[in-house]
Order: sequence, then C-alpha cells, then structure tokens
Amino acid sequence: MSEEVPKKGKAGVVVNEGADFRVEVQEVDIPEIKDDELLVRLNCTGLCMSDIHFMANDWALPPMSAFGVRCAGHEGAGVVVKVGNAVKDWKVGDRAGIKPLSDVCHNCEECWNGRDNYCPKGVYAGLMSQGTYQQYLASPAIYTSRIPDGVPDEVAGPIMCSASTMHRALIDSGLKPGNWVVFPGGGGGVGIQGVQLAKAMGMRPIVVDAGGKKDLCMKMGSEEFVDFQSESDVAAKVKEITGGIGAHGVLITAYQSYKDAFGYIGDRKGGKIMCIALPPAGTVNIGNEPSAFIFGNVHVIGTLVGTMQDTASALDYAKRGLLKPISEVRPMSRWQESIDELKAGKVAGRIVIDFNQD
Repeated sequence: MSEEVPKKGKAGVVVNEGADFRVEVQEVDIPEIKDDELLVRLNCTGLCMSDIHFMANDWALPPMSAFGVRCAGHEGAGVVVKVGNAVKDWKVGDRAGIKPLSDVCHNCEECWNGRDNYCPKGVYAGLMSQGTYQQYLASPAIYTSRIPDGVPDEVAGPIMCSASTMHRALIDSGLKPGNWVVFPGGGGGVGIQGVQLAKAMGMRPIVVDAGGKKDLCMKMGSEEFVDFQSESDVAAKVKEITGGIGAHGVLITAYQSYKDAFGYIGDRKGGKIMCIALPPAGTVNIGNEPSAFIFGNVHVIGTLVGTMQDTASALDYAKRGLLKPISEVRPMSRWQESIDELKAGKVAGRIVIDFNQD
C-alpha cells in the first residue's frame, strides 16, 4: 500500500553543527521503510528550543552527527504515504504525528507502566534519528501518533512536544483545580500550551514573561500576567496575586527562571516546582537551604516529554477546542530567520514551518 513517492524531499539540514550552526533547505533522499514502519509525509514541523540545543550541541550529549543525523525537529504532522508489509492497523492517507521520542523498547519496566517517556532505550528524534525538519520520515507504526480529524496540522505539530510535555508535567505535579500555577516564560511555545491546559483543568495560571507576550497569554487563558521587565519585584507581585501567600506550583519552561522558583512559592506549604526546561550543561543549579524544603514541604520534581497517552490526551483537548492555535506558519525560505528569532527569545507561541510553502 503506497501512493506515488518521489525520490527526494525537502529538509532543513544543519550545517556547521555546533555553536555557529545554521539551517539550510536542501533536497535529501527519501528513506526506505522496514516491514513494521510507516513512511510519513510531513506537512509541517514546529520549531522547538530543544532543536537549538541539539544543533548547537550544548547539552553534554553526543552530537547529532554521531548518529548520522542531519535534521533536527520533533513536532511533525502529516500523512501516511506508504505502509510496511507487517503493519495491519494503518493505511495510506491516515494522519500521523512524530514526537520527541521516535520509538521506545516497549519491553521494560517504564514502558510496561505507562512511563515510556523514561524508556532507557528511547530514541530521540532529531538527535538519534532523523527529525521532523525532514519532509519524509520513516516511523515505527507502533509508536506513531494518530491525529484526529478537526485538529489542523499546524496545531497538531506543536502538540507532539509542547502540549504533550506540559500535560505530563501538570499530571506529575498533582496540582488541583483552583490552584495558582506560575509559568515563567509562559509566552513561549511550551509554556503557552501549559497555560491553556492548566486553565482547561481548572487551575489559575499566572504568566511571568516580557510584556510583548501579554496579549497572547491573556487570550490563551492566563488569569494574571507579570511583566518581568517592568515589575521591580516579580516574586512579591506573585505573592500579592495569590492572596499574600504564594503559588501552589511553578512550571519552569525558561531555564533562566530556576533561580526565582522558590520566590514564586513564597510561604505556600507543599508547593510544587516542576523542572521542565533543560539549560546548557553546567550553567544552572537549583537549590536552597534544607530548612526551606523541610518547613515548606516543598517538592522539586523533574519531568520529561509526554507519553503516548499524553499526546493523545492533548490532541483530544485540541479537538474539543480547549487548545487553540498558537503558531505562526512560515515558508521554508524563512527557516534560518525563524531559528535566529527563537534563539533570541523573540517568539511568542510557536513558529511552524510549512513544507508545502517554498
């Protein structure tokens, strides 16, 4: 089962991997698929800050090139154009999404317990396997996400990482309806998904970000917005908003905010600090006096990307209209420009590259 597939497809290829990398649009060979795989033609890919770190190689991981990978990206949405001989439950024309993990082992304690995002043999898209900056991708059928009707590709693409990751963080936090939740960097592509999901779950989001992102954040469900550029004491303002106590939770998607996390919790007992953002290796530590943890019953929890179930749940929120479009769709000709803006922290929401626009 297949549709006519060309010999080559478009890709945003990393050139000069490392601190001075750039992305060039090139034509690359279309991969052959195995019996248990799908060939997916992507219509779009989201641009995530993790892509920058992979291409810059500043996370103390082996470089992309060590795995033979030239294309970053892990937020792909498209359609199946070829089905492997052993695949029974997919067909050509089905809508499909590619996530940060392109596959897991399916046979370890983490996979058995719905924690596939922590599989020790997980294969990270855009680092260990070709990422969604490549138009045509081979994807294991068992770990490809189904995109439901009613969710456009430009919405579904970013959900693969940003919304799925934030859904997992909110679930892991144990935060409840009515709780105040602070999103430092909440105007970015990951944080804004968390704002929407927290609102849909009955929580009370507060965004801390630059003032230029206020309109988007308020539109997407933030109850309060604190401009760190104009507010002299952001933690004090958060404490004021939350009844003079402090937030119940902080979901950190901008690593520069780790130093401020305890201030946002304030005097709240049992506050949750969710560590999501990954800074460059060796640049940030989070900590405090043991007494702050003990007397405040503070929980500091690391949380990784979403599971298959998180992705399906986030897509369902979008289908119900509870995750709204956050993306600016751009042609491939603006790929490098978009990467530069993302690196500089100038992107509100998400940028999505459309493979159907040169």
